[in-house]
Amino acid sequence: MKTVTAKGKSVEEAIQNALEELGTTIDKVTTKVIDIPGTGLIGMFGSRFAKVEVTVNDDNSETCKQFLSDVFKAMNLEVGISTKYEDEMLLVDLDCNDTGVLIGRRGQTLDSLQYLTSLVVNKTQDQYTRVSLDVENYREKRKSALQDLADRIASKVQKTRTKYVLEPMNPYERRIIHAALQNYKNITTYSEGEEPFRHIVIEYKREG
Repeated sequence: MKTVTAKGKSVEEAIQNALEELGTTIDKVTTKVIDIPGTGLIGMFGSRFAKVEVTVNDDNSETCKQFLSDVFKAMNLEVGISTKYEDEMLLVDLDCNDTGVLIGRRGQTLDSLQYLTSLVVNKTQDQYTRVSLDVENYREKRKSALQDLADRIASKVQKTRTKYVLEPMNPYERRIIHAALQNYKNITTYSEGEEPFRHIVIEYKREG
């Protein structure tokens, strides 16, 4: 969300100056009056300008909530939707009694919802906004589980000195595996195959 501070001879003029700088209209912003025009202390320092803080309303968040609300209504699901920004990423947290339906097998349903939401949010935007959907901290739990899996398989590969082929994963999950094993001695990882069946191979790397 973009915020500017502007001045003017009146509050109205200050707001108009801010709108021109933001390139938007009054119906798409939230305005906070910081200072109003008037005489200075006992009239000694002359008149003051009006000062306002104007913030563009977060259309991305509202678009996201509306789209997901329509989807969940069609699915006959009651889902709480909350959003926040972190490092310029739109984080969407879902609260539902039937989390399994939202997550799906290995997170496939959640990934699909995230992909569709991202398309809708960025449909009319000039600047791309990254969107992440989560439910009951599933993303972090899945990341931890994948890191544990990577460690176990790497230990087996080091002992047997044979390669191990993991099940197909999406790009995000493959990156977690690659990152978890990048500092392992005598272990190399690479992806092969075509989406959606692309998978990781963990292989023993002989010295020399």
